[in-house]
Amino acid sequence: MNRKRTFVHVHLVSDSTGETLMTSSRAAVARYEDVEAIEHVYPLVRSDRQLDRVLSEIEDAPGIVMFTLVDPEILERLQMTCANLGLPCIDVLDPLVAVFQSYLNVQKAARVGAQHELDAGYFRRIEALNFAMRHDDGALPSDIDEADVVLVGVSRTSKTPTSIYLANRGVRTTNLPIVTNLPVPPSLFDAKRALIVGLTASPDRIVALRENRLLAMQAENRGSSYVNRQEVAKEVAFARKLCAEHGWPLIDVTRRSIEETAAAIVALLTDRRYGSGLTETY
Repeated sequence: MNRKRTFVHVHLVSDSTGETLMTSSRAAVARYEDVEAIEHVYPLVRSDRQLDRVLSEIEDAPGIVMFTLVDPEILERLQMTCANLGLPCIDVLDPLVAVFQSYLNVQKAARVGAQHELDAGYFRRIEALNFAMRHDDGALPSDIDEADVVLVGVSRTSKTPTSIYLANRGVRTTNLPIVTNLPVPPSLFDAKRALIVGLTASPDRIVALRENRLLAMQAENRGSSYVNRQEVAKEVAFARKLCAEHGWPLIDVTRRSIEETAAAIVALLTDRRYGSGLTETY
């Protein structure tokens, strides 16, 4: 049954990167099954000239306007234009800022892009990203215990993208492929500091991803064990058994987004740091 989809223009106006707006907008739209947003993203809007272009595009494609702006003059112009056009104009951070201001009883700082300052957290994320790139797909296994998290799993279980996502949250991550006929690096079993997490998926899901990869690479070995469902099922069973034997938590990524997988790993890391010692299968 074909459902009718509703399209809406969403204008995201920011004097910084616009990431907060994109995340908020997509989270809201995701709650409506048959609604699809047409995003218009305007980052680094800090002058009247830049705002002129934004207002022109809003007039050409009316819709919902969301903003994170500090400059009062730019903010006033945007709000007045939207009011004249009869369009909703929302400061996505205003309710949160109001709560903080009321609770803390302090005045907010009007700083553009304050959340993106080059502070210690920023450089920690950059270092974590470099670490993840250097230690991707089993590289430098002797450094395993320098990581916060080690991801293990068979090919096509989203180890690399999950490592990169975690790095952007400041988590030093390495990942190791589990291959049935190849030995696992001994350093993995000797790790004391790193949290080792297994990633798994259904054989059907893995086969589909591997076939797409071979197709993209224009490879000819599509009949190999790499995409044979029975062989893939054996790989998955082997990896699951390895995790169970060593008490490593296992996360099934078959129907999970990278963000959801990373959130589960961060929760495990937090539990471990605070001494709960949980070992779970997700």
